[in-house]
Amino acid sequence: MSTPRTLTDADLRRLRRHLRTEQSDLAAELAQLTGTLGVVRDARGDTSADDEHDPEGPTLSAEWSRIAGVHSELALKAAAIEQALQRMTAGTYGLCRRCGRPIGTERLDARPAAELCIECARVLENRR
Repeated sequence: MSTPRTLTDADLRRLRRHLRTEQSDLAAELAQLTGTLGVVRDARGDTSADDEHDPEGPTLSAEWSRIAGVHSELALKAAAIEQALQRMTAGTYGLCRRCGRPIGTERLDARPAAELCIECARVLENRR
């Protein structure tokens, strides 16, 4: 197994752009989902809405749960991106938070918000 190389300034600029793009895309998705949650919330509050007997589709409760779950997942991704950007500012981006070794550009290209090198990620995954 080869040791991942330290990130260059060019790598950091490219990865920062990637993180910023993802951050912007997630913000747009979260805003859209927040609006959708508002519509479903309003519909659930409408006493004339027959939540459990709508033959046309899922119940409002099921739709709320689905959208809220997606919203929570996207919010976690957004928080991870913000943390990655903070690590860039602090100078710790690209270093594994568990072992301190470089994470590697291949992994960061695939998962730019990664906090763990592939070896540590595998160790923790196998413990589950």
